[in-house]
Amino acid sequence: MGNERGRQLCVIIPTYNNAGTVRQVIDDVLKYCPQIIVVNDGSTDGTSAILKMLPSTVTVVSYERNRGKGHALVAGFRKALEMGFSHAITIDADGQHFADDIPHLIEALDHHKDAIIVGTRNLTEKNMPRQNTFANRFSNFWFRLQTGIDLQDTQSGYRLYTLSQLRGLSLITSRYEAELELLVYAAWAGTQIISVPVKVYYPPAEERVSHFRPVYDFVRISILNTFLCIAALFVWLKQWAYTIFSFCYFLGFAVDMTIRGFFLITLGGGTKDHKLKYHTILQRKSRFVINHVPGTTFSYSNPHGETFEKPAMIISNHQSHLDLMAIMMLTPKLIILTKNWVWHNPFYGIVIRYADFFPITDTEQMMNDLKMKVEEGYSVMIFPEGTRSEDSRIQRFHRGAFYLAEQLGLDILPVFIDGFGKVLPKTSWHLHSGHMSVEVMPRETEAIGYRQMTRKMHQVYLEKKG
Repeated sequence: MGNERGRQLCVIIPTYNNAGTVRQVIDDVLKYCPQIIVVNDGSTDGTSAILKMLPSTVTVVSYERNRGKGHALVAGFRKALEMGFSHAITIDADGQHFADDIPHLIEALDHHKDAIIVGTRNLTEKNMPRQNTFANRFSNFWFRLQTGIDLQDTQSGYRLYTLSQLRGLSLITSRYEAELELLVYAAWAGTQIISVPVKVYYPPAEERVSHFRPVYDFVRISILNTFLCIAALFVWLKQWAYTIFSFCYFLGFAVDMTIRGFFLITLGGGTKDHKLKYHTILQRKSRFVINHVPGTTFSYSNPHGETFEKPAMIISNHQSHLDLMAIMMLTPKLIILTKNWVWHNPFYGIVIRYADFFPITDTEQMMNDLKMKVEEGYSVMIFPEGTRSEDSRIQRFHRGAFYLAEQLGLDILPVFIDGFGKVLPKTSWHLHSGHMSVEVMPRETEAIGYRQMTRKMHQVYLEKKG
């Protein structure tokens, strides 16, 4: 499980004076993950002696003075990155978490790539300390205010982190509030945060080891959250500034292409040369736009040297409204099949119509029009999922694209896009920071029938998404 599906996974266990429980926690975790990093946060009981007797697969990071849980977590993350791990599960050393929930966290990551998975406790559990319940609700309130995300257990120490998604490690405070900070910074960066139910055990009060200082720690948390709320306001303003700027740019793009279409096609007669010129301008502008979305980066990969000279049925996974730009930048000789609402969209529908993109219908006329375009050297493009995914996962593929490819005698040319659903999610009205990428995959030339091809290409995308 430590290297499942190409991931390098470790478990980080911060500990401070947990001599009575830490060895049992480590032994339980070893049943599910052999790679463990224990951070000994200046323990003064028998913890240090226990950690000297651990198996060789357990790495121990120690320092003499107690610095707090936040400091211990950051030390663990940095050690994990230094050792080449891509993911880390954090689990408390006091025995309240159950190691057999580790597979559940990993399963959630399989469905939500690059997310942070939070193990959500049942806050009504028997023996749940009252001050912990209040602290968690207090933290949940601040987190919702700062990020707009409703999370049930922001104080849970049982989490699976995608290490590349961690932000602001140098800013993390040293004590309990650090776990809230980690989530806030990740949310601001657009990282998806997913809750997974986990079991929890709270020992009787007389056996409980707690380093939480109610008055002192609540004051620290309140001060921190005041600063985070101020910072959240600037983050929100920045996101909407990017969004408004981009909307104005896209509007200008649509107006410009409408004017060009009027002169080239309406007044110019819509000759083949004029149509191709219009498509060429559309391609260049799409490439420019997708490379200059504020707050984002973009990469394009064509490892097999695809030239797009031979017409093909181009398919792609579908994550965002930005996907259309990513596809139009590939080649000028491209006809995209769209839904009716896209074709009639008041914002860019006229551009779609000038480009001879067709609404998806079952009419014989559409097939004849497509055959004419293919004979002119144009490729055809469809999103087989039919709609954008809310969480960027690969959805069911419809057969229409593959049936048309078979009828038109076209190869299948798959394109894989990533990151677009993070920058402009289906459920969001504003842009987020992030990296977007487009990869042109190898052509599929095998004639195996459209039903089998549908299943085959769906599996290719599932494996690519990983």
